[in-house]
Amino acid sequence: MSNTETKATAKADTTANTNSKATAASADEEHDLGAARSQLSTAPKEDAGKEDAPNLPSLGVIGWARWFWRQLTSMRVALLLLFLLSLAAIPGSLIPQSGQDETKVADFMNRHETLGPVYEKLGLFHVYSSVWFSAIYILLFISLIGCIVPRTWQFVEQLRGRPPRAPRRLNRLPAYATWRTGAEPEQVREIALTVLKGRRFRSHVAGDAVAAEKGYLREAGNLVFHIALIVMLVAFAWGQLFKSEGTKLILQGDGFANTMTQYDDFKSGNLFTLDDLDSFSFNLKSAKATYERNGPNRGTPRTFESHITYSVGADGKEKPATIKVNEPLVVGDSKVYMINFGYAPVITVRDGKGKVVFKDAVPLLPIDGNLTSSGAIKVLDGYRNAKGEKEQLGFNAFFVPTFAGAGKGDMLSQFPALDFPVLALSAYHGDLGVDSGIPQNIYQLNKTNLKEFKDSKGQLLKKRLLPGETMKLPDGAGSVTFDSVEPWSRFQITQQPGSGWALAGAIAAILGLAASLFIQRRRVWVRAVKGADGVTVVEMAGLGRSESAQLPEELGDLAGLVHDKAPTAPDQVTEAPSSDPSDADPAPEPDAGTTNPDPPVVPAEGAETS
Repeated sequence: MSNTETKATAKADTTANTNSKATAASADEEHDLGAARSQLSTAPKEDAGKEDAPNLPSLGVIGWARWFWRQLTSMRVALLLLFLLSLAAIPGSLIPQSGQDETKVADFMNRHETLGPVYEKLGLFHVYSSVWFSAIYILLFISLIGCIVPRTWQFVEQLRGRPPRAPRRLNRLPAYATWRTGAEPEQVREIALTVLKGRRFRSHVAGDAVAAEKGYLREAGNLVFHIALIVMLVAFAWGQLFKSEGTKLILQGDGFANTMTQYDDFKSGNLFTLDDLDSFSFNLKSAKATYERNGPNRGTPRTFESHITYSVGADGKEKPATIKVNEPLVVGDSKVYMINFGYAPVITVRDGKGKVVFKDAVPLLPIDGNLTSSGAIKVLDGYRNAKGEKEQLGFNAFFVPTFAGAGKGDMLSQFPALDFPVLALSAYHGDLGVDSGIPQNIYQLNKTNLKEFKDSKGQLLKKRLLPGETMKLPDGAGSVTFDSVEPWSRFQITQQPGSGWALAGAIAAILGLAASLFIQRRRVWVRAVKGADGVTVVEMAGLGRSESAQLPEELGDLAGLVHDKAPTAPDQVTEAPSSDPSDADPAPEPDAGTTNPDPPVVPAEGAETS
């Protein structure tokens, strides 16, 4: 082999050796940085490549079960299920639900002969109790628990641990500052420890550096957010299973006891029992409403109030209370809301001999904001016609609290208060159909077996009545008198056992989400060592979990505080550098707060470049 070939071979070997050392050094530095940024989050690691990829489950029941569990408990699947749950709830808001209004569901079925049966098979009339909604709900619940449990244990381990040691080359981190000081390294580390603890960093001395970390509430907020979602899901399920809700229209002077037979309508959850009803009763002493009299808001309600006396238990002492809109009466787990207000004309019906066969206040339902009301008056028993035959009477009733006057337009109320009350009646006789055993609406007449009373012109007998006026029935059939008007209140009595937990979960979710979005998890290291010339070299560096302009600013503030107590050393005359290249200072150190001029390598994921 020639001399030239020998030199070329030696040079190639040297180059290869140098490259190998550089590669090894780079790998060590990357490992060093990886240790520095480790455990900044409890989020599961992403598959980086073939070397780090998890082994795929082998075919078989156990393998596929493990794979399914990993997919189900991933955060991506949890977010997907949460989105699907939101979409699944949309039909429950747009389509009538059997648990809320059976009448609307039946009406929808009658109007949509093709679409109705399809909706029924898909469970769209009872969305929240359907199989597919429950499946999404349960899978989301399991997914959230599978995500939270391991992350919680990891977070607890992090809280019990300490920030990792400083990397060998701090200038490779995204935020970096350095200067030279006349203070001793031990003094600098003590100063840095005091400053960092004063800024609420968890700090300790690790080797030749101080390691500190802050922002643990970010991960705590993340965990609180997900735990709050579980609380809300549990509260929602609990409330749906054990809830109860019913309404009752009560005339002024009447009362109510919280038993099933007293309700006008009632619905409850699948696990609710009659024993869960709270024991209480109340009497409606007075009901009143006030309205805006003048201006563009004329007729707008100002107050709705129901003054009651109530007692708890069978032998409870009566107590006065006032129920207003959004100000319910709370008894145990029950809340009594005032949800409506209206009028009930007091009607007296007499037969042809003058005998009173009916006298009562008949509630009518409002059909507009001015309390124009309609309903039916039904005389079921005790009436005999002029021939002495038993009959039933029915009257369609239309009431306006403030009538515009005869010849001044349709019979619609001009104002919701009782300024000029007028009652319009149309009369029928025959069989009301209440004895057939088929339920019917108390506010409507079933005219199938009814005949019209005729006036002198052969038309349906109709008349407008003022309070105190009487309508005579033809052929000595009797009379109907409009005596007065009584107010009524409609109450809603609800039991929602999970509502408090749901509210607490919602508030906790908002606070946790805010903490996870606005708090940054970051670490700071302060290294102080003797330089080659005997002067202490101070290095400070920071690393955050995510990109933020606040990290360099915060590091600058911390560096300023440390620099104030360990200022830059004045220029000193140093000895001539040694002929040994290893003794020479490789590069001059910049002043405090400056950034290392060497271009950094690609920083950790989510970190900022300086």
